[in-house]
Amino acid sequence: MIVPQFGLGTFRLSGPTLINSVQTALEVGYRAVDTAQIYGNETEVGQAIVESQVNRQDLFITTKIWTENYAPEKLIPTLKDSLHKLRTDTVNLTLIHWPAPKMGVSIPEVMQALLEAKKQGLTEHIGISNFNIELTKQAIESIGLEHIATNQIELSPYLQNQRLVNFLQSQHIDVTSYMTLAYGKVLNDPILQDIAAQHQASSAQIALAWALQKGFAVIPSSTKREHLIANLRAQEIELTAEQMMAIATLDRNAREVDPEQLVPLWD
Repeated sequence: MIVPQFGLGTFRLSGPTLINSVQTALEVGYRAVDTAQIYGNETEVGQAIVESQVNRQDLFITTKIWTENYAPEKLIPTLKDSLHKLRTDTVNLTLIHWPAPKMGVSIPEVMQALLEAKKQGLTEHIGISNFNIELTKQAIESIGLEHIATNQIELSPYLQNQRLVNFLQSQHIDVTSYMTLAYGKVLNDPILQDIAAQHQASSAQIALAWALQKGFAVIPSSTKREHLIANLRAQEIELTAEQMMAIATLDRNAREVDPEQLVPLWD
């Protein structure tokens, strides 16, 4: 995988809470941080990283270009602005945040602009987020499969999106799972709680272990040290085939993030 299997998400975090979350995560062993222009927290992420004194070369930083910056003349300048906020000369990964078909976004145009940013050294890798199979195919046709590092998509035990996952994995595109805990909705699931008891773990750890075992990268967020450490320890849990099959039965196509103007026709 190009994308580290375990990272820190920063969605919905800002200010001192965000700075503390990033610094604590880096302190306890995280080395990948995921942010986005629309989160409005790149400045705080940059501050937290610099103040943590972890070497930049040891970190994997991801940001995402927001829809209003997709025009070729806007994408690179706004990415440079993101780099300034993040206090770095280059990020490790830059994604197109949403395909936004209802806004008339041209996938070939935006992918070419993103590829140009990579050629200029502003980002080490590039990829997509929230793309369905058809739009992923368009992205591949636009710039070549070798340039698409990941598709970051919502995945949880309640939204397993197997058709899209199968397609991405068949193309050797890394799958990054966000919202893996479904805003915490999976935490009280009886099946996950039962499996958690068998492993002397939490249901959150089981959901993350499930995603890792499926071959996904995960980016859970937390503001509490004990949860950050517990999330990281999900990597040590090995679920049995039977437990994975039990979790497979939980799929209910329950999507948490579905902004009307931005979504593609989901697979």
